[in-house]
Amino acid sequence: MAYWLLKTEPDSWSWDQQKKAGAKGEPWTGVRNTAAAKNMRAMNKGDLAFFYHTGGEKAIVGVVKIITDPYPDPEDEAWPLVDVAAVEALPKPVALAAVKAEPKLVQMTLVRNARLSVQPVSEAEWKLVRRMGGLKDK
Repeated sequence: MAYWLLKTEPDSWSWDQQKKAGAKGEPWTGVRNTAAAKNMRAMNKGDLAFFYHTGGEKAIVGVVKIITDPYPDPEDEAWPLVDVAAVEALPKPVALAAVKAEPKLVQMTLVRNARLSVQPVSEAEWKLVRRMGGLKDK
């Protein structure tokens, strides 16, 4: 299993909207950056991702599961999509400032390339951020 971070503007697609989508999930749309698209193409059904609110909030707020393998975006088949479903909210959202302040996360893509909308997350980073957000290791 691989781990990821997916960024969204809460005004465009929020954690509450993701939760309301239920187990059927929703396609993760709008990725038009080649590095982010490459990351999406590397995803597999069953992978997990942090759900990150950008904008004024700048925080990891939940965990989603990748529920499909990548497939072409029907609006532009040059770009990939995956469907994601909400798994659990972080009891305590993990702010970007907290991630940047944690010495063990200095190499995390969110710290080094905060603008990338779809990012890989290492297993060690995954476990630490989950703990920072009030979730137990799984």
